[in-house]
Amino acid sequence: MKAMETREAQNDDVHARPERRIAWLTLLLGGVAAVGVAVSVSRRAGVGVLVGTLLAWVNLRWLQQALDALVHLAAAQAGNPHPRVSIWVYIKFFARYVLIGLVLYVMVSRFGIPLLSLFGGLFALGAATMAESIYEVFARPDRG
Repeated sequence: MKAMETREAQNDDVHARPERRIAWLTLLLGGVAAVGVAVSVSRRAGVGVLVGTLLAWVNLRWLQQALDALVHLAAAQAGNPHPRVSIWVYIKFFARYVLIGLVLYVMVSRFGIPLLSLFGGLFALGAATMAESIYEVFARPDRG
């Protein structure tokens, strides 16, 4: 029993570490890009990249929290033919799209932030995910 609990804890850690790296890499890569864009293009464009990066990070966090809640609920209600899922799980899962849309609208319409720079910031999550994937392939060849 103890060995099984240890194996589950190790498995959780194996998945949690890459998720944490993706989260901080998103902020790091987006922050560096925001500074670069602010210096080379304009401050407004740099702010757009930074806001897009923060939205990408919030999107990732809310998605992780919603999926973690679903996994815990599924495990807790295993064997139940009609599992109950809290409305907050659904709200957090779909509200991230509403938040992104509202912030993009306000930033473009009220503050004149270039939409392309906001999208560039949102791509920081994809860049962080690619960087983490490359790290996992080359730095961790023991995984198969």
